[in-house]
Amino acid sequence: MPADSLLAVIIVSWNVRDLLEACLRSLFGDLGQSGLEAEVWVVDNGSSDGTPKMVARTFPAVRLVARPDNIGFAAANNLALRALMETAPPRYLWLLNPDTEVLPGATAALIRALEDHPRVAVAGAKLLYPDGTLQHSAFRFPGLVQLTFDLFPMPARLYETSLNGRYPRRLYDGENPFFVDHPLGAAMMVRTEAVNQVGLLDEGYRIYCEEIDWCWRMRRAGWRALCVPAARVVHHSGRSTGQVPIPSFVNLWTSRARLYARHHGPLTRFLARQLVRIGMRRRMRAASPEWQEAIRQVLAAWDALTFYSSRFTP
Repeated sequence: MPADSLLAVIIVSWNVRDLLEACLRSLFGDLGQSGLEAEVWVVDNGSSDGTPKMVARTFPAVRLVARPDNIGFAAANNLALRALMETAPPRYLWLLNPDTEVLPGATAALIRALEDHPRVAVAGAKLLYPDGTLQHSAFRFPGLVQLTFDLFPMPARLYETSLNGRYPRRLYDGENPFFVDHPLGAAMMVRTEAVNQVGLLDEGYRIYCEEIDWCWRMRRAGWRALCVPAARVVHHSGRSTGQVPIPSFVNLWTSRARLYARHHGPLTRFLARQLVRIGMRRRMRAASPEWQEAIRQVLAAWDALTFYSSRFTP
């Protein structure tokens, strides 16, 4: 990669060949329309649906890494990040999910936001569902209240509020970027300078929460994050993880345990563990044997990581 390169895009894929093809077509279309150049990487995590062949045949310019196994989202991204950082890294790194479609102008809008805000490390896109409705694209760092929303039924009118970590919908309606704690990791552009300072993604998160942890580490290092409404990206949410619902559930909640153990103090960790115990045991009453076993794995992860968090090393 040239020393003065601006952008590299990394897409980690697993068994979503057709969505990945649409993603790459939309990405290259936007790059061409915007007059931008980028090195595009696809790291395939052992897909069995012909993904590597499709990429090699249809997108020969893509740097394809075809793994024989699924090493997880964070580790697969890091594989490409390390290779990029070892030579002449670009100014910006765009982590893009394979179940996204880049709408015209999105890439340029994210770059422009980072250029205009030199102390911003992360810029996230405005995500849309396939029907064009808004998908909340940015959130506040999670604490006890958001955990309560995830575990127990709450009044419907509160789910869209700041209590549940949401930012007002009106902020997404304009064109101006707004500061957030962290964007959703589906379409997240990162400043290489910040990565050099805080390090790569934590591979202890197999999937889920790795972008929250990254943004939290960057915030503590003095960086900020933005959501950029002018950068619009369609997100076919959950198409990879939906193939394996029980392992995805376990991964989500064990990743949350790791996140709370790393970023919260002893009292919050203790209270979070109690909330998870109550909420998960409540779910277990009506669960099938397979889901009961999954819940037991979650409870064991929270007991281990949260209880021993004073000695927790990521």
